[in-house]
Amino acid sequence: MLNLLSAVRLSAARSLLFRALVLVLIALSLSACTEPPYTNLDNAGLKALLQQGVPVYDIRRPDEWRQTGVVEGSQRLTFVDGSGRLMPDFFTRFSAAVGKDDPVILICRTGNRSSVLGKHLMEKMGYTKVYNVRDGIVSWIGDRQKVVRL
Repeated sequence: MLNLLSAVRLSAARSLLFRALVLVLIALSLSACTEPPYTNLDNAGLKALLQQGVPVYDIRRPDEWRQTGVVEGSQRLTFVDGSGRLMPDFFTRFSAAVGKDDPVILICRTGNRSSVLGKHLMEKMGYTKVYNVRDGIVSWIGDRQKVVRL
């Protein structure tokens, strides 16, 4: 009788643990679906904002700029080095050039670095109009858009 009671309690505990795990996984998956604080752009959106005079900052490294070229009119300012370390003067130079309420477009190779930077600028530094080129220069070139070679 004692073994049967223990088995029932163990089964109930496992069921409760399983339900809790499912709820945690659902909560995590929903939080991963939240919208970023910045606005993602496709190539058409990038073209439209460029025509409005919104500055674009290419945050890649110089070797990447030379390899692919840059979007015409891009300001070039390296965000992180090849090892992923923040460039020491990046935020000082960026903040001196871009006001917190000024619109700004960020572009990198595939949109990953610019996404990280866009989130930081909005959530930690108080910038209000940050645009991220979602698929970066790779997509721009893939759509046969014009680049300036360095």
